[in-house]
Amino acid sequence: MSKRALLEVIALGPQDAVAAQAGGADRLELVADMAADGLTPSLATFAAVRAAVDIPLRVMLRAADGFAAGDLQALCERAAALRAEGAREFVLGFLTPDGRVDLDAVAALAEVVDGCRWTFHRALDRAADRDALRKELAGTAGAAGLDTYLTAGDAGGVEAGLPVLLAEQARTAAGEPGYAPRILVGGGLGLGHLPALRAAGLDAFHIGGAARPAGWSAPVDAAAVRRWREALDRVVVPGGGL
Repeated sequence: MSKRALLEVIALGPQDAVAAQAGGADRLELVADMAADGLTPSLATFAAVRAAVDIPLRVMLRAADGFAAGDLQALCERAAALRAEGAREFVLGFLTPDGRVDLDAVAALAEVVDGCRWTFHRALDRAADRDALRKELAGTAGAAGLDTYLTAGDAGGVEAGLPVLLAEQARTAAGEPGYAPRILVGGGLGLGHLPALRAAGLDAFHIGGAARPAGWSAPVDAAAVRRWREALDRVVVPGGGL
């Protein structure tokens, strides 16, 4: 039987969430303020989105633009409040000034959301050494719940990062230490990238602007999401059906 690829869509509120689900999204990444590349949403926004749709959603834990943790205590308090409100999946990821994973910050938040699944976001694409980041994080207390890396393979986007994505997927398939979490491809992702990515075994995809043909000032367009859903569903995967 064929394996359906996961399609995750960025949502800023309930209108986005309803449109994304109607278009065939499997999961949402809930954020605020895309001018800062996505920050932690309010409790009210989370509650409204959770009430509006029944697909899974991952909530961003990020206080400011960039990849430093900032006020970690305040962020941990926000995470605890979101969890108390019913959030069960999250997105986070922090780097030190020299580009290494900030293990203290990641571990602190992982402890707050203990028992929840979470994504390490595109901070990976800004790391000084992405392989070292994966291996340093793997097996630590900070890795509890980590099941996904959101990555374009390169800070410049999927077009530049395609060789890295294919190589890392091969390492995931081989069971290499540090490569167990699923790769969620996002960041400059285009429909034309899908055949090569799916052929390599990649099966999770993340879109933001692509779901908003009219720009970030407009809501998610269900028809745009549906084009991605249909494109993913018709890509032929060698040896695995669609």
